[in-house]
Amino acid sequence: MTVHAVPSRAQLLAAYDSTVPDLAFDGMRLLLCGINPSLWSGHAGYHFARPANRLWRSLFESGLTPRLLHPSETGELERAGIGITNFVRRATARADELDDAEISAGADAIRELARRYRPSYVAILGLGAYRLAFAERGAVVGPRPERLGPSRVWLLPNPSGLNAHYTQAALSAAFTDLRFALEDER
Repeated sequence: MTVHAVPSRAQLLAAYDSTVPDLAFDGMRLLLCGINPSLWSGHAGYHFARPANRLWRSLFESGLTPRLLHPSETGELERAGIGITNFVRRATARADELDDAEISAGADAIRELARRYRPSYVAILGLGAYRLAFAERGAVVGPRPERLGPSRVWLLPNPSGLNAHYTQAALSAAFTDLRFALEDER
């Protein structure tokens, strides 16, 4: 794992509204969909770059990746068949800085990525964003009956360190359920 310098406050503030390119590719089995990039991600240029984000540990503990990855290890993520996108492309300090229309508009881009790359699953990371974007107010963590293009949909908790509702153990367990579903697809 590469050690990266911690950005200064000025560097983080300069990352407002920057974007992180989608990590999407042919042969992708799983497309993870976050809400939007953090300022850390905007600064670093990698998805889920903030050190407090629990995505990487959840992927490893669930068995979706063979080891704990750093956000910069996109090649390793690709080898695991996992891509990443967001509802909203612009970086902010907190997801609550986005308005509902921005999140809702992102659903069309996610549908298009699913149609183009045909992953087995699109996993939405965040109940609130999913409920808003897809007008499914009662949605809960786990598999969803609807599809995005040819892809099945799985709803996962937001792995942000700001989401105190889920412990690391609960997050990893939810990701493990998704791994089992992916294995059943093979």
